[in-house]
Amino acid sequence: MPLQRPAYRLIDLLKIVAAQCIVLHHFALYGPLSDATAQAAPEVAAWFIDYARMAVQVFLVVAGYLAARSLGQGGLRQGLLRTLWQRYERLVLPFVAALLITVLCSALARPHLDGDLVPASPQLAQWLAHASLLHSVLGVDSLSAGVWYVAIDFQLYALMAVLVWLARGNRWATTALVALVTVASLTWFNLDADYDVWAMYFFGAYGLGALAWWAGLRTRHSGYALALYLGTVSAGLGSLALGFRERIALAMGVSTVLASFGSTPLHLPRRLDAWVRRLSNSSYALFLVHFSVLLLANALWAVLEIGDTDWALPFTAVAWALALLASYAFHTQVELRIAQWRSSSAALPAQAAK
Repeated sequence: MPLQRPAYRLIDLLKIVAAQCIVLHHFALYGPLSDATAQAAPEVAAWFIDYARMAVQVFLVVAGYLAARSLGQGGLRQGLLRTLWQRYERLVLPFVAALLITVLCSALARPHLDGDLVPASPQLAQWLAHASLLHSVLGVDSLSAGVWYVAIDFQLYALMAVLVWLARGNRWATTALVALVTVASLTWFNLDADYDVWAMYFFGAYGLGALAWWAGLRTRHSGYALALYLGTVSAGLGSLALGFRERIALAMGVSTVLASFGSTPLHLPRRLDAWVRRLSNSSYALFLVHFSVLLLANALWAVLEIGDTDWALPFTAVAWALALLASYAFHTQVELRIAQWRSSSAALPAQAAK
């Protein structure tokens, strides 16, 4: 029986916090507005530059947790290739739509900003590299900040799906395969930055999230899954002795929280619950569109030529709020409409077959 929705509010909260950290990391890192913010609040800006980016690890662990939940509960019923194609569509169609917005905002901001902040006008090959999620592998210049993650997310999901497919639905075998690949990532691939365009570099965090899902289930197999999870965490701790990485320590901490409390119902007041749901559902949209808002905010800051850097903090706060509004609009008017179109398109062959 599937768990009730309130059981996953912890995941929603993790997604919200991680998404805000990534957005504020980029606002603290890019453009003349970030320079002014660094002068107005140097310690705060430095923290967001140095540490907020590690929130990516939260997304990786949560993504692995959700992938294990989905794929482990019959997610491959339609076959491996069909499942991967659906995942690709779900990621890429909103991704390309957001890139179109970014290109337009880049054209508006380009006359007012210097340096490498504004992406150059894209060529056809650059569009194709992004649409195929090969931009990082091919070394193509990104059209937006952080878009490497979209490609890595698909690679990770594909690798997880292949492992589930190889195990032929056997939970014992699936858990063992995921644990094996996770240990390989933690102890070898993640120690070499040359692999950072491939899933194996990031599968340590992703696999920990997946193992946390199985370890947290209250079934007769949970003891086996818990033993594998603890063994994998031990291997991860050993790998930190070889090369300490704060991001991996964070991933292990988040996965431990999910293994312990991920399936524990978290009931919030109704109004707060509604806001949490909205912010969580639009977290991918926020990731996709916030750079467009960042570009326009920096362009406006440059045009206004505000000499008092103390204004940078409220200016950034307003831009952050606008990014949240833009993400909600993109989620409801673009992302959900694309999902509805995909759903109706998938239903047509089934109706024709009847």
